[in-house]
Amino acid sequence: MTAFHTTEAPFRFRQGTAPLLISMPHVGTHVPPALAARFTAEARQVPDTDWHLERLYDFADELGASVLVATHSRYVIDLNRPPDGASLYPGQSVTGLCPVDTFDDTPIYAEAADVPGEAEIAARRDAIWQPYHAQLARELARIKAHHGIAMLWDAHSIRSVLPRFFEGRLPDLNLGTGQGASCDSALAERLLGIAKDASGYTAVLNGRFTGGYITRHHGRPQEGQHAVQLEMTQSSYMQEALPFDYLPGVAAGVQPHLRRMLEAVLDFARGR
Repeated sequence: MTAFHTTEAPFRFRQGTAPLLISMPHVGTHVPPALAARFTAEARQVPDTDWHLERLYDFADELGASVLVATHSRYVIDLNRPPDGASLYPGQSVTGLCPVDTFDDTPIYAEAADVPGEAEIAARRDAIWQPYHAQLARELARIKAHHGIAMLWDAHSIRSVLPRFFEGRLPDLNLGTGQGASCDSALAERLLGIAKDASGYTAVLNGRFTGGYITRHHGRPQEGQHAVQLEMTQSSYMQEALPFDYLPGVAAGVQPHLRRMLEAVLDFARGR
């Protein structure tokens, strides 16, 4: 059995004053050295990271949002997958709780013997997945107790062209509400309207990406807890290939639209 050990905290968190939590479960890049040694050279570059989202959402503090940020790579454990590893999109190609292949369908592990077994997966879940989700649930409960309502925004990004998962080019702004189950429908339509009005960008609601485990599990609008996922194309703000640089001039185009959407979330929470 291969043991799992990490010295890195499972998340970074800062508490805000508004009824909004922004979750960033796929921005982490840390891979413990002993695990990285089992990866291919390609996988050690962690290419499927949701790069630079903290910088893209650098207005979050001005809005008073709480922010929860993953530290470990999704290759270590995917925080937006169910703890039992069940598929979010049955019948479609997906990556798992502890992925064994990249978005380009290449192996993450150099040798078959390096693939984690159940005991190692359980250890990763205990060390990283559980603390992240416990903090997420705690903060939503605190926000709801204080404000009477809690809003969760799950922030993601992905390459605009990924044949493994979808044909052609992905729309730029992909809003997901679990097919309408994770947030109020009027809010979802308001957000879609803002996204569709964003000149130069394409948008869809509950298209290829309808929200992952976080959105589906924590979105309970009937209880005053609303969750929205935004999966946006990385071409909207960064280089999609190595070295995956942030492009400030490009990002400046989409940031005002992101801010407008989050302001609409807060307006909804405040009854406006």
